[in-house]
Order: sequence, then C-alpha cells, then structure tokens
Amino acid sequence: MIKKIFTALIAVLIALNTFGVADAMPRDEISAIQVKKAKDFKFWTKNSAAKQKLIEYVADVTDKRSKNFIPIADRIAVFDVDGTIACETAPFCFDFMMFVHRALDDPNYIASAQDKSNAEAVKAAIYAKNMTNDVRRKHCASNASVFAGMTAEEYADYTRNYLKTPVEGFNNLKVGEAFYLPMIEVISYLKANNFKIYLISGADRDYLRTSAEIFPVDGMIGTDYRYVATNQGEIDGIDYTLKPEDKVIRGEFVSKDINMNKVSNMAREIGKKPVLAFGNSTGDSSMINFSMRGNKYRTLAFFVICDDLEREFGNIDKANKCKKLADSNGWIQISMKNDFKTIYGDDVTLSR
Repeated sequence: MIKKIFTALIAVLIALNTFGVADAMPRDEISAIQVKKAKDFKFWTKNSAAKQKLIEYVADVTDKRSKNFIPIADRIAVFDVDGTIACETAPFCFDFMMFVHRALDDPNYIASAQDKSNAEAVKAAIYAKNMTNDVRRKHCASNASVFAGMTAEEYADYTRNYLKTPVEGFNNLKVGEAFYLPMIEVISYLKANNFKIYLISGADRDYLRTSAEIFPVDGMIGTDYRYVATNQGEIDGIDYTLKPEDKVIRGEFVSKDINMNKVSNMAREIGKKPVLAFGNSTGDSSMINFSMRGNKYRTLAFFVICDDLEREFGNIDKANKCKKLADSNGWIQISMKNDFKTIYGDDVTLSR
C-alpha cells in the first residue's frame, strides 16, 4: 500500500512539474535528430514560409528532371555558427567565454598580466555589448597564449569540460546543448539530400571541432592557431623535422575567420562555391555574397533574425537592421520568434 501511495505521489508531482527539473535535449539526442523528408520537421512552426522555401528548393535542385538540378558533387551548404545554429547571446560567443574563464577564473591556471588585462577588456566589452575589432584582436592574441602548449587532445578535453557549464541567463541549459534545434533539423535534412555541410565560424576552429563534433558535417572552418613541435622553438617548419619525443602543441594566432577571411578560407578549403548559405549578421555578408553571386547553379541564402525576446535574448535593433539587410539582398528571413516552434526545448527558459 505504501509503495502504491509513493508511486502515485511521484506521478502527481511530475504532472505538476514540481518533482525534478527537466534539462535541455542532451548532446547525444541532438546528434540523433533526423529529418529525411519534409514531413519529419518537428521544431519549426507549421506555416513557416522559410521552411517551405527550403523544402521547395531542395525538391527542385535534387530532381534530375529539373532545369535547376545540382549534381551531388556540387551540393554544398555553408552555415555560420554563432547566432545561426548556436546561442551567441548568453552573453556572447562561447569560445570567448571559455577564454575569459581560462584567463580569469580557472583555479588551475595563472595567466600572465598581459593576458589578464586583455581578458578584462574582452569581458568588459561582452557585458557592455560593445565588441569591437580591436577587442577581438586582444582576444585572439591572448586566446593563443592561455592555451599555448596544449595538444589538440588536451584542448579538446578542456573544451568538453567547459561544455558542461550552465549557460548564463538560462534555466536548464548547458553550453554544449545550446544549439537551435530547428537549424539542426535543417542540417540533417540537407545531409539526407546529399548536401555537403561546412560550418564557417569566427570561433576557434579547435573549439568548434569539439563543440560541434556531434553533427554530421563535412568540414569546419574557423579562427586558426598555429601548431608547432615542443622542441621547434623559432625554427621554421620547413627546416624542422618532428622528433620522436616531440608533442604537437598549440601556438600563436594565425587568422580570425570573419568577414572577408571567411571567403578566403572557403575558397582555399572547399574550392567550390556553395549553393546554400545561412548566416545571421553583417559579418556573414561576404560569405553569403561569395556563395550567391556568379554561381552557375540556383542558390538561396537564409538569414536568422534575432527577434525572440521570450525564449532568447533577442535584440530588436539588430533584428530590424538584419531584416533590412536581408530584404535589400533578397535573402530569406528566418524569424526565431515566428518560425521556431522551439529553440532549445520547451524546458529551457530565461532566468533573467
């Protein structure tokens, strides 16, 4: 009898949502999202015009009878990451936040005075919502310093640990879970239709490689840092041969993957123009223009608009500017407020 009463009490508490706290979708479940056909989309609103335009486009360019048919080898889609498929508002891009943590808050690491100063400048810019290219340069220089000497595996382990950090300003959301579920469905849908997927991000490429390792993408292009041998010193790699006792470790900053640098890296690493491009800010304009203009195939560009103030930290001023930019270029707007049935899952809520 006592067991039955206890079981019934648990059921009531669960029904009232007072027993336990539901988390966001775990990374393994995000990885398992599959959209093979148009009917499989679950996280988009039913009448989303943006979703419908994507579905119509894919049906057209994958139909061998269509004049717009694109061979599988040339079906390439590129996605910006922060603000396009992942959270960048809590309060900023997560590779920046991991750098601030490393330089200022990691009890197992002591940063140099210069790196601490740069980290304080980065942190101040983040919370003042005044990120400039000069501050980005400080981040790049000191991000190199605070992680210098780590092997790729050690950096990946550090990142995986950071991915378990709760996201500031949200209930029930960890950094490694903070992906827009509707956009992950888009990636799955395109993969099911034989598109190659490239993530083109301003984030540290090594951070991106680990945070997005759960996705079926074909390549990741991001901000780069040099790798060197532990005993290499200042010797150019042309003149140095890896020794048996050497480790290959992170070194100095190479290039920030934003604006025109995205195009340069895409041209070098992909070697073809994409036919689909997804972005969310002016920093993605070059990437989108490169993909859309002068392309021999039918192309589409999608622009994610940060207009949700209830489930995300939207920015109406930025949203209005991005709408204007999208309209002037013929890019299809994706409204986070109106097109996303959910963003991170219904159990994820704002905490402030």
